Amino acid sequence: MPEKGKNNSLFTDIEQAQLQSNAPLAARMRPRNLEEFAGQKDFIGQGKLLRRMLDAGSLSSLIFFGPPGTGKTSLATVIASLTNAKFHYLSAPAASVADIREIILKARDRLITNSGKTVLFIDEIHRFNRAQQDVLLNDVETGVIILIGATTENPYFSINSPLISRSTIFEFKSLEKNDIIELLKRAITDKQRGLGSLDVRATEEALEYIAIMSDGDGRKALTSLEIGVMSQKNSGIESIKFDIEIAKESIQQKAIVFDPTGDSHYDLASALQKSMRGSDPDATVYWLARLIAGGQDPRFIARRIAVCAAEDVGNADPTATILAAAAMQISEFIGFPEAQLPLAQAAIYIACAPKSNASAKAIWSAMSDVKGKRTIPVPKHLKDSHYSGAKKQGYGAEYKYPHDWPEGFVGQEYLPGKTAAYYNPTGRGREKIMKDYLQKLENMLKEVKS
Repeated sequence: MPEKGKNNSLFTDIEQAQLQSNAPLAARMRPRNLEEFAGQKDFIGQGKLLRRMLDAGSLSSLIFFGPPGTGKTSLATVIASLTNAKFHYLSAPAASVADIREIILKARDRLITNSGKTVLFIDEIHRFNRAQQDVLLNDVETGVIILIGATTENPYFSINSPLISRSTIFEFKSLEKNDIIELLKRAITDKQRGLGSLDVRATEEALEYIAIMSDGDGRKALTSLEIGVMSQKNSGIESIKFDIEIAKESIQQKAIVFDPTGDSHYDLASALQKSMRGSDPDATVYWLARLIAGGQDPRFIARRIAVCAAEDVGNADPTATILAAAAMQISEFIGFPEAQLPLAQAAIYIACAPKSNASAKAIWSAMSDVKGKRTIPVPKHLKDSHYSGAKKQGYGAEYKYPHDWPEGFVGQEYLPGKTAAYYNPTGRGREKIMKDYLQKLENMLKEVKS
């Protein structure tokens, strides 16, 4: 029986069985072995890394991260049973340093008395502060405990790097539709832990609907199935029907995995910007919808669109930046849900516009030179001459005013020691006109010199 930390109570086998029978379906149907475990075949499948570690009996500390309902806790309990280790569970928000130290002390005693290894599973480990995480370091490194941490956050951002370096990281993906359907069917037929004693008649259409609407969350899928079945239990009907209508009533809204304060919003913002850059309006509007549906601040979205307009479209179509600026102002003024309209218009325009990052490359290159090379002083003829004393210093005396020449252009030195061009316009969109114009000016200078 799993042992709990101080923030949980210890129970007798009878009490534990009673609690288990009254637990939600998702808890009762936790896998008992790897064969019952659904999903994550890329690291738990035959011949994959974690399976090889378990087969070899060389399990190190692990960090599991990924969306809710993908099996992080379930796999931890299966691993503990496979390794014949003592299993301790801690919920990070409710645990203390004293809880950790007590478990570590017990783990040392078990090793000293040859009583076996200890697995410490910490749920929501990202909620531990730095001091709590540091308490684990030495005993994780020396193998006193096998740590399995679970988190919905990216561990490279939320967990101390020393603890990361002592652990193997596994990313859990949302469950596939077929994995969830398999979970649902197992729960329907299992008479001991599931709903098998209730004679549930579920249609394939209903199960597929639940699998889709749960969006890769096995816990949500099982909970929806339980709601649909148990709501009919006392109706007097011998056979319980679970069809598409019942399924729709059991799961009212699709679960959208998104955390506006976590790293997932950066992933979605990255997908949005890369889709705009890649000229795919359909992908662009989909990732935009994901951000909006997840509750993202419209100002955050508008900033990403504006950055893409300037960086990836630039002078190939200057209207993109104007439209992005307008979308930013309008969306902040009107708010959601109407703000989705100007944001979509701007994002789609950028996706369909000709692309050039020549302006971005120009400023990146110039900034690099300003920071890393000798500073170039402003030439005398370019210096400000609108103050007393400037003429005595000769400032602006030799400046040639371009509008005094027929073409509005005259050759003079603007950047001393210039060896290469920062701005190299492409031949795309509006930038082709700019490129042709700059070439015309260059030809004029060559004619004057000749």
